[in-house]
Amino acid sequence: MNDLSQTRLWLMRAGFALLTLVIVFFHLLPLETTPRRWAAPDILLCFALAWSMRRPEYVPPLLLALAFLLTDLLLQRPPGLWAMLALIGCENLKSRARSLRDANFAAEWITVGLLTIAISLTYRIVLGLVLVDLPSLTLSLSELILTVLIYPAVVAVTHFVMQVRKAAPGELDALGQRA
Repeated sequence: MNDLSQTRLWLMRAGFALLTLVIVFFHLLPLETTPRRWAAPDILLCFALAWSMRRPEYVPPLLLALAFLLTDLLLQRPPGLWAMLALIGCENLKSRARSLRDANFAAEWITVGLLTIAISLTYRIVLGLVLVDLPSLTLSLSELILTVLIYPAVVAVTHFVMQVRKAAPGELDALGQRA
């Protein structure tokens, strides 16, 4: 059973890396030639937060940092800033995962929403402090609101399609530790 757990662990980590590449690929596709008045949600952040909440061992810090750094580089954002803030947010959520495990989904959604707001607000403040041109507030707010609103759909896909579920109390995770 230990081999199966280790195999599943590495398959899920590879799955998250593949999911990152697919999300970035579709984000980079030139589907529209005119600028939009709204920004798409950050689906990668939603998946990272959902997986960090449900199975923290599937998304180790190095994998998260590389995934977000890749998106920073490919989406032409200041390299490392969003990656660092998202990594801090995911690790914060991992540390709270055990206490939020028994809470209902509304508490989880509120926690993730507040964490997403904190990440976005810190990102804008740091960019403003270093005098980088900021995207319009309307675009940032639309991205933030849509990211928080799409989180339940991402959790549904994570739970039902990808089979990444919260650990039951007393269950052993893939690393052999009590959840």
